[in-house]
Amino acid sequence: MNSIAPKVEPAPTLSRTAPHNAEAERQLLGAILVNNETFYRVSDFLEPAHFYLAPHQQIYEMTGKLIRAGKVASPITLKTYFAADTQIADLTATQYLLRLAADATSIINAEDYGRTIYDLAMRRDLIRIGEDMVNIAFDAPIDMPPSAQIDDAERRLFALAETGGASAGFVTFGEAITSTIDMAAAAFQREGALSGISTGLRDLDARMGGLQHSDLIVLAGRPGMGKTSLATNIAYNVASAYRAEELPDGTMKTVDGGIVGFFSLEMSAEQLATRIISEQTEISSSKIRRGDISEADFEMLVAASQHMQTVPLYIDQTGGISISNLVARARRLKRQRGLDLLVIDYIQLLSGSGKRSDNRVQEITEITTGLKALAKELNVPIIALSQLSRQVESREDKRPQLSDLRESGSIEQDADVVMFVFREEYYLGKTMPPEGSEDFFKWQADMDRVAGRAEVIIGKQRHGPTGTVDLQFAGEFTRFSDLAQDDHLPERTAE
Repeated sequence: MNSIAPKVEPAPTLSRTAPHNAEAERQLLGAILVNNETFYRVSDFLEPAHFYLAPHQQIYEMTGKLIRAGKVASPITLKTYFAADTQIADLTATQYLLRLAADATSIINAEDYGRTIYDLAMRRDLIRIGEDMVNIAFDAPIDMPPSAQIDDAERRLFALAETGGASAGFVTFGEAITSTIDMAAAAFQREGALSGISTGLRDLDARMGGLQHSDLIVLAGRPGMGKTSLATNIAYNVASAYRAEELPDGTMKTVDGGIVGFFSLEMSAEQLATRIISEQTEISSSKIRRGDISEADFEMLVAASQHMQTVPLYIDQTGGISISNLVARARRLKRQRGLDLLVIDYIQLLSGSGKRSDNRVQEITEITTGLKALAKELNVPIIALSQLSRQVESREDKRPQLSDLRESGSIEQDADVVMFVFREEYYLGKTMPPEGSEDFFKWQADMDRVAGRAEVIIGKQRHGPTGTVDLQFAGEFTRFSDLAQDDHLPERTAE
């Protein structure tokens, strides 16, 4: 007997309607037509595009234009904007507008209805992004590799997230005062009594009040001054001091220190880790690289590395990335791990979003503007390192000035804080006169005075004083630290 295998038919595809609530749309529009003041309860966050039905989009848009123009929006005034033969749900435009007014919700419930419409619109946008991701992945253009697809999807998702919260709009002065008192209370309770995140350097914290949220902090200097070393020291100090508490909703709130992201565009993660472990163990990094260490040193390295593995410091060592890629990766880190401080080494190694860089000044302007916007968006301080122009070398006094940044576009304008690292020892060491000469003894005295010292010159600070902070610098271990309390040079304040 011949048996015929049953033919398996594919399961039918179920078509689903995009999430919406036509009844809520009708009742909200009716409430606005009955009482125009209702419009201002939802206009801060609700746009015509958030309505699912096209006639409702048109009605809401026309209603808004009339009300903002100081005119009355009602079924009678609105009907003149529709053609006489317009049909909406088998009704004439006039009949439909009158039906809306009859179905009006209470003005008290208007905002809740507006939120419902808004949330449904966000869900539809999410579905649209998901569908586009699938379609592009199936039939991707030749010039769009998977990494570009991921970046595009992340950009669209975060753009949706940015508009996903209704604008705060105006706040009362009382609310602003409350926020200020909360900030002061947090500073009072935090170790070191700082309003921002502690750098781990006492005198720098005293001058800046810590690293302030949403600030773009530019750390600049000529090669050899120790920019990367100082940024690395601060990053590790912040990460090693990290302490958090769990909130009732299950999320973690940073209490001290912070989670740090470090974009190392010049050095590898291994080189950066070598610097940090050298600084922590006081074993020269050159000895670590050569393996010129004793058994005791090796045990110290192992112990330090075990502690460092628990420190929330995340390093991205990709070189030559664009500002758009950096923004996407920072957002991802914030979402997946958390983020309290971002460090970028350094600005000139970033590229703009365009494929060509005919005008480098405009490209740097795009980069610094993007970094400042990112600091505000993520509400974290960003320390961005920057090179200085060569004109510093031609001056007798080689201390950097804000004018040395002018060739770099809008770095000075976009930055909330501009700091320069300067080590007189570096330059003085290159001018050694013949031994035994009269000049040699004077040079030796000057070298003794500046040996192991560094200056952090705060050339700009929107919310605090400028001036110079003296630090100890151990070049062998690439470590900046506080000077002893009685070992400070006379304080220098910018004119």
